[in-house]
Amino acid sequence: MQKAAVIGIGSNSVRMLVALLEEDGFTRLTRDREGTRLFAGLDGAGNLNRESMEKTAAAVERMAASARRIGCERLNIFATSASRDARNGEEFLRMLRGKTGVEPEIISGEEEAVLSFLGATEAAPAGEPCGVIDIGGGSTELVVGQGARIDLAVSCQMGAVRLFRLLRIDSAADMPSAEAAAREVLAEKWPKDRQEMPRTWIGTGGTFTALAALVKGIRWTDRSFMHGTSIPRERIREIGIQLAGMSVEERLKLEGLQPSRADIVVHGICILLGVMEFLGIDSITVSEYGNLDGYFRQAYV
Repeated sequence: MQKAAVIGIGSNSVRMLVALLEEDGFTRLTRDREGTRLFAGLDGAGNLNRESMEKTAAAVERMAASARRIGCERLNIFATSASRDARNGEEFLRMLRGKTGVEPEIISGEEEAVLSFLGATEAAPAGEPCGVIDIGGGSTELVVGQGARIDLAVSCQMGAVRLFRLLRIDSAADMPSAEAAAREVLAEKWPKDRQEMPRTWIGTGGTFTALAALVKGIRWTDRSFMHGTSIPRERIREIGIQLAGMSVEERLKLEGLQPSRADIVVHGICILLGVMEFLGIDSITVSEYGNLDGYFRQAYV
């Protein structure tokens, strides 16, 4: 059996999953995460600034070294929305290659959506069709399928960090305009002739784990207790209103909220509420797993 690691470079954070490869699957061993806010370094001309690239590359270098130290024989690196958007994405890839010795790949929005679905659906009832929503920093992916079959995969340019840069949310009164912005972007991407919807919807990403931790009254680090939590839309709205009425300093005192997410959490919630309203989703089930887990399922299983 081999150890393998996958590092995903998102718009808000860098994450790593280390797992033991087995004949019929894989066993998760450890995870790592560092908030780097890569998308915040994207300027008006569409270029990533040097500081954001170096900060993110340093996190990737640290994780790659850690993976090798614990005996990983395989290491893959992929990047998502911020790297897709960047005009100087090749410069960033060269920096990553130089620091890790690994050839990284920038995956498309549709590929990211598929990976999120394959990972997150471990929280879905076996054999049932389901939908997955993955809210990232720069984009949001929505997928409908069953098992390993993908029926629809959509990637929208509306992540929590992207929306944070576009719209201020200083109180609950600002939430409707943010939700409307999310609905407008989704309406441009979602097939107009698609009416049949699955009953089960799964959410993956920091917005969802924050909601689960706040609902359960647990620390944001207690990830195993978040998996499978079902949250009604109205409860999500209540939490959004509560957080919108708090300052960032007040949010930082909440044990259920990851500190690096305190400034963007309401923007992520507004995206979720906009999507749920547009698609008529009444509740969402939180998955601990996401595109890193999906990468293992696709590449190694």
